[in-house]
Amino acid sequence: MKVLIAGGGTAGHINPALAIAGEIRLRQPDADITFVGTPTGMESRLVPAEGYKFETMNVAGFQRKLNFTNIKRNFKAAWYLATSGRRAKQIVKKIQPDIAIGTGGYVSGPILRKAAQMGVPIIIHEQNAYPGVTTKALSKKAKKVMLAVEDARSRLDENLPIAITGNPIRHDIMTYDKGRARKELGVDDRPLILSFGGSLGARRINEGMLELLCRSAQDGRYNHIHGYGQYGHFVMDELAARGVDPEKCDNLDVREYINDMPRVMAAADLVICRAGAITLSELQAIGKPAILIPSPNVAENHQYHNAMALVRRGAADIIVESDLTCELLNEKADAILSDTEKLRAMSESSHNMAITDACSRIYDIITEVLSQEK
Repeated sequence: MKVLIAGGGTAGHINPALAIAGEIRLRQPDADITFVGTPTGMESRLVPAEGYKFETMNVAGFQRKLNFTNIKRNFKAAWYLATSGRRAKQIVKKIQPDIAIGTGGYVSGPILRKAAQMGVPIIIHEQNAYPGVTTKALSKKAKKVMLAVEDARSRLDENLPIAITGNPIRHDIMTYDKGRARKELGVDDRPLILSFGGSLGARRINEGMLELLCRSAQDGRYNHIHGYGQYGHFVMDELAARGVDPEKCDNLDVREYINDMPRVMAAADLVICRAGAITLSELQAIGKPAILIPSPNVAENHQYHNAMALVRRGAADIIVESDLTCELLNEKADAILSDTEKLRAMSESSHNMAITDACSRIYDIITEVLSQEK
């Protein structure tokens, strides 16, 4: 079986693609799998590291806010768009895949569109509750449109061949024991808050977290692990200015990166974070209550829609970034962590939303589509 997988730009597109490839490799070790991504995106590093073939093509999105820099970027994006069809044809002709799979990102569009034109069956996977432009554009050409959440169905043509598969979740996320995790982290019986804004760091989340970190340093009410990200070093300076040294507080763990996410997520009682699709699927898989602060700087405001899918089911609370204050964050965290029944109910609601066999469902769809093409 020859498989072409297109997806990239962000971890939210790359990790599902890698998870799907891993399932194919597990079921069919002799499968020939090739990825397509951009030469400078995260995929150019992550995909080859996993041992997969990797083809590159230049694609970029158009900038809506016009200034001199963005106008130059738009000229480049237009050139990439003009040449993408030819490059996509070269790749599809070279690989001659039996099936092409798209997981989103700018690169998915031209590759899957050309594959469909050349008679290759295509399937697409949408991670978000609000389908992106690429998914909507390709959906009518796809043999199957795989959605992570039911909420996305109403935003697509009702006649499409839709399947609810969930998002592929890392095995270690689902299997890490909470007691073991807390013991390894040296966490006592006090509630543990885990907060982060991504690898780069979300400034508004970092700012909002300062008061809660300072208060925990003073009254010791909570254990707290916070990842401030690459551009969040001001957090440490601000804590120092307020007389807080996390190194001297046995209940605070403040760091740039959270490299042991399966462990800290397992140990947590409450998670405060953005509303990226994969993160939310991980929270659901292990039933973690959350306060979600969706990023407003994403296409179609899809993180808000992701978050609301959980909020409507009682699995999470939400703070829109424009409303975020230290006081509101403290109030919501206290309301959840002080109410054992609320914690239990949120955890149960979150876990009830989980789809933990997404990789298996997606593999079954791949084999189903291939069998129909014979």
